[in-house]
Amino acid sequence: MPSPIYVFDAYGTLFDVHAAIRRFASGPDAERMSEIWRGKQLEYSWTLTLAGRYEEFWTLTERALDYALERVPVVDKTLKPKLMNAYYSLDAFPDARTTLKALKARGARTGILSNGSPAMLKGAVDAAKLGGELDEVLSVDAVKMFKPRMEVYRLVTDAFKCRRAEVVFVSSNRWDIMGATTFGFRCAWVNRAKLPPEYGANCTTIPDLAALPDLVLN
Repeated sequence: MPSPIYVFDAYGTLFDVHAAIRRFASGPDAERMSEIWRGKQLEYSWTLTLAGRYEEFWTLTERALDYALERVPVVDKTLKPKLMNAYYSLDAFPDARTTLKALKARGARTGILSNGSPAMLKGAVDAAKLGGELDEVLSVDAVKMFKPRMEVYRLVTDAFKCRRAEVVFVSSNRWDIMGATTFGFRCAWVNRAKLPPEYGANCTTIPDLAALPDLVLN
């Protein structure tokens, strides 16, 4: 019987995308700026993919930050270099490493599938000391398009040499869950913020990563 395969989205799922701003600023303005930054980062990835274009996620992250800082001018623009560098060492969620270790202890194979560029992902994985718990770290850079394109999810089945139904895909992003479900993965949505479901994709919902090792999926 093949080993179970768990593949994780990186940003927002294993790594806290709002950790960067919290290191240097606080309050509602900083939170709003971080939300805009994240929203534009994703919007740019979707728009470029729809237009048949590709630029590294690092570039999109910087453009999104520039926009967010203009939208929320009360946040000090001189923080930009520090905020960008923070993406190489984003805080992992407290239950990320323990969850990966628990899955590995049960014989699972594990990986990341992310919009992040290889350098961004290496930095975050190394900083969080997660490398020993991961069999694969897959970047969309290999296919030069972003999620939720089906070609991106195929990177997983190619890397693990498995069938789609053998993969449990884990993400905090509901649009990502929609894409992975459409591709044929079994999915677990990490709904930390207790948001309502979207996109009509059926999946199992969990409140955090700690619930994953004992989860029974159909």
